[in-house]
Amino acid sequence: MDINSKKKLVNGIEIPVLGFGVYLSPEGEVTASSVRWAVESGYRHIDAAAIYGNERSVGEGIRTCGLPREQLFITSKLWNDDIRKGRCKEAFTETLNRLGTDYLDLYLIHWPVDQHVQAWKVLEQLYETGKVRAIGVSNYHSQHLKELEDMARIMPMVNQFEIHPYLSQQPLIDLCKRYGMVYEAYSPLGGQNGPVLSDPVIVDIAAARGKSPAQIVLRWHLQRGTVVLPKSNHLERIRANAQLFDFRLTQEEMARLDALNQNLRTGGNPDCFDF
Repeated sequence: MDINSKKKLVNGIEIPVLGFGVYLSPEGEVTASSVRWAVESGYRHIDAAAIYGNERSVGEGIRTCGLPREQLFITSKLWNDDIRKGRCKEAFTETLNRLGTDYLDLYLIHWPVDQHVQAWKVLEQLYETGKVRAIGVSNYHSQHLKELEDMARIMPMVNQFEIHPYLSQQPLIDLCKRYGMVYEAYSPLGGQNGPVLSDPVIVDIAAARGKSPAQIVLRWHLQRGTVVLPKSNHLERIRANAQLFDFRLTQEEMARLDALNQNLRTGGNPDCFDF
């Protein structure tokens, strides 16, 4: 495994295992610079969303990063209010315009709101037009996937959800595997100012390895088969978060990290959310 490693989706499209997240990154030069730094550091996968409010800046970073569009894997997500208002196609077009691209590599339903099944039918149509190379979902639990399965012509190829050592999500990962879905981790380090990176077990492994706690956690994700999406606006951290491919955790170290699970969420709960 190296920084160019990819996972193959059920339709044959390949998705880089290391992605760059832009959640909470402000609209403007900060985000554009962060995207450029990420590409310079070896990232080829950018994970965006309409609700993040920074797609124009992400697009600017993509246009000025020095690589042709086809060498990048760009994801965005359909927001809840657009689903509720029945404007899924319009929202998709707006996302393309803000990003400055004529296609997406991956488009996700962001949350399983009411009418998400109808929204999925629109994603199927977008996929069949070729404007999206792959489609998937985010924050879907077993019941949400079952609701889609009952009517979908195409099942989601990806499920993105919160995963970190305090929320290991093994049952949901096992379900994704049964469906043949690639699974992606957002908040892979346990959320902003969360307790994960100061956990004594993680700190101990990091010290023994000469790595940062963040690098240990991100490597744990990769060895579990997860597509991981760290985010930062700081050049040194962006670079460090990509330096995951010159070491491998032992089975014992993996087991110690697996044992940290507390089913602790730092973000919203897909079973009960009000946004």
